Amino acid sequence: MQQLVPLVKLVITTGEPAGVGPEVSIAAAKQFLLEQANVSITLLGDQNLLKEVTQGANTERLQVEAIPLIVSSAPGQLSTQNGPYVIQLLDKAIDGCMAGQFDAMVTAPIQKSVINQAGLAFTGHTEYLAQRCGVKHVVMMLSANLEKGFLGLSCSRDLRVALVTTHLPLHKVSASLSQDLILETIQIVQRDLEAKMGIDHPVIRVSGLNPHAGESGYLGQEEIEMISPAIEAAKKIGIDVSGPYPGDTMFEPKALEGVDAFIAMYHDQGLAPFKFVTFGGGVNITLGLPIIRTSVDHGTALDIAGKGLADSGSMLEAIRAAYQMALTQKNWLLNASRT
Repeated sequence: MQQLVPLVKLVITTGEPAGVGPEVSIAAAKQFLLEQANVSITLLGDQNLLKEVTQGANTERLQVEAIPLIVSSAPGQLSTQNGPYVIQLLDKAIDGCMAGQFDAMVTAPIQKSVINQAGLAFTGHTEYLAQRCGVKHVVMMLSANLEKGFLGLSCSRDLRVALVTTHLPLHKVSASLSQDLILETIQIVQRDLEAKMGIDHPVIRVSGLNPHAGESGYLGQEEIEMISPAIEAAKKIGIDVSGPYPGDTMFEPKALEGVDAFIAMYHDQGLAPFKFVTFGGGVNITLGLPIIRTSVDHGTALDIAGKGLADSGSMLEAIRAAYQMALTQKNWLLNASRT
C-alpha cells in the first residue's frame, strides 16, 4: 500500500553522559514510535549508555549510532574529559541534517561548564548551531501547549515565546539591541511560523525593554529609538505584529487566545513567565536555521540521573515538535515547488 505521509527521519543527541539525557532519550523515543508509524529515530551516544536499545530490538525505526565516550561515565559525576564527546554528538547530528540524512534533530540537555572547562568555548546550543550552520542570526523560542480552560482559554493553545537576545549578562542587553536585530528577529519568527509550523499569517506581540515599555521615554529610550521603529518596519512588509508591550502585561490571558508568538527582549523577561505556566513541559526550538532543531527545556538533573526518576515528558514533546515541523516543512516545500 502506498504510504500516505512521508517518512520522517529524526536524530537525537543524548547529551551530557552523566545526566538524564540518555535515559529520557530512550524512553521518549520508544514512546513516540508507538504514536507514529511514519518515523525513524537514530540515537547518538556511547553504546554502553544506550545498551537498553543496543541489546534489545534494534529495528530500522530505532537505531543507535555509537559514538564512544572519551572516558567512562557514571551517573551524576561530571568529567571535563567528555566535553569533546558532547560536541561530537552535536556535530554528527548537524552534519546529518545538513546532508539530508535526517529531517530534524532533537537535543538532550548538556552541561555547558564541562565543555568550557575542557577548553572549548561554548555559550549554548543555540549559538553553536548558528556557528556550525553558517547563520548569522538565529532565534531561540520555547513552545508549550496550554490546555483548554487554563487561564480561561476556550480551546487548547500553543504558547510560544521567542527571544531577541539569549544568554547575555543583563547589563549587556541594552547595548546588544538594535533596530535591525529586532526586525530580523520578527522576520525569522514570522517566516518559521509559516514554513515550519504551518501557521498562515501569524500574529506576533513584541515586548519593550524597560518597565512600562519605557513610559514614553521617561524610563528609557530603547522603545523609542529601536523597538518601535523595528515593529513599524515589520508592519510595512506585511507582518501582523504589535507592541512594544510592557513585560509585565504582554502575557495577559486574553492575548493567549489570538497571539501565535510573543517576542521578548531578553532571556528571563520571556522565559520566566513561560516556565511558570508550563511547569517544565516546554520545548526549545531554534528558528532561522537551515535545519530543524528542538530540545528539552530542562537541565541535566545530575542529582537524579541513573535513578529511574527522570521524567521524559519534555523530551517526548521535543520529539513531537520536531516531527511535526519536519512534516510541515516537507509539505510546505512541496506546495512551494508547485506554485
